[in-house]
Amino acid sequence: MPASKIPVGGERPYEVVVGTGVLAELPPMIGPGAQHVAVIHAAGLAAVAEPVCRVLAGAGYAVHAEPVPDGEAAKDVSVAATLWSALAAAGVGRTDAVVGVGGGAVTDLAGFVAATWLRGVRVVLVPTTLLAMTDAAVGGKTAINTPDGKNLVGAFHPPAGVVADIAVLASLPQPEYASGLAEVIKAGFIADPVILDLVESDPAAAAKPGGPHERELIERAVAMKAAVVSADLRETGQRETLNYGHTLGHAIERVERYSMRHGEAVSIGMCFAAAVGMLAGRLDTATARRHWSVLSAVGLPVRFRGGAWPELRSAMTVDKKTRASKLRMVVLDGLARPSILADPAEELLELAYCEVS
Repeated sequence: MPASKIPVGGERPYEVVVGTGVLAELPPMIGPGAQHVAVIHAAGLAAVAEPVCRVLAGAGYAVHAEPVPDGEAAKDVSVAATLWSALAAAGVGRTDAVVGVGGGAVTDLAGFVAATWLRGVRVVLVPTTLLAMTDAAVGGKTAINTPDGKNLVGAFHPPAGVVADIAVLASLPQPEYASGLAEVIKAGFIADPVILDLVESDPAAAAKPGGPHERELIERAVAMKAAVVSADLRETGQRETLNYGHTLGHAIERVERYSMRHGEAVSIGMCFAAAVGMLAGRLDTATARRHWSVLSAVGLPVRFRGGAWPELRSAMTVDKKTRASKLRMVVLDGLARPSILADPAEELLELAYCEVS
């Protein structure tokens, strides 16, 4: 089956290429005038980064492989600073490029380094996890973490292209794959209910690599996000709805010191958001309860520890959607009808947390 090319519009349009064996699509994305390409990759993915480097070297570029820590440890200012020094030593100039190979943490980091190096150089992303393919690598959000919260330091810097080779997912551990599926399911709840139908038709198959609907699920999730970010790159309106489940999800990640997978935290966060919507009278009970059923069916958590609410509520105060000290939550007014609930009552939030604890 030929590769799919999903366009992402906006001020700097690009394509997300989805398919198997699609690395040949990478060199044309580097752009004219480039001589040096820095390939930032997770240290544990050297074997995956090697063919990327080989393809780029074969196209005539001077390739500089730059390994970084695996997971969220990569998204630290000290790692970014080390990479800035490496780019300087390699002679990466304004017409050159950065390629990020890895999961969501590495694509976030590579994008941030590209956005800040010489006030912005091209970046091409090669996501290697389901989470990165369907969420982190698409949309131009780049960031690193600080002790105060996740993704608080960053920039909007759209990639010049994204190459999503589904073949690399075959070796992904099942829990990591299921974590990425949380973002796919999120796309189903906020925009494309067909995703939910496909997952529910065979949850066990959907929860692991190589399922019968894998490519369609990826393409639908990417297309949903592409449509949203094309209309609203800088999160001034519609894009905010992509944060469904992330208000509590990011708080859980912070409280857990990022030891919990992102998708697992967002899964609980979506159930919490569904409970908030239901208790606020905005979401019907059946759609709310569907969150618990579909997420648990693919092995994702839907509950968190009972006594954690005070700590979680404190962590939610640094949520990026908070304005004028008032919390803003993405909720559903119905299936595929996301909206904003501003300044929800504390009693409502606490009651909603009881539904997931």
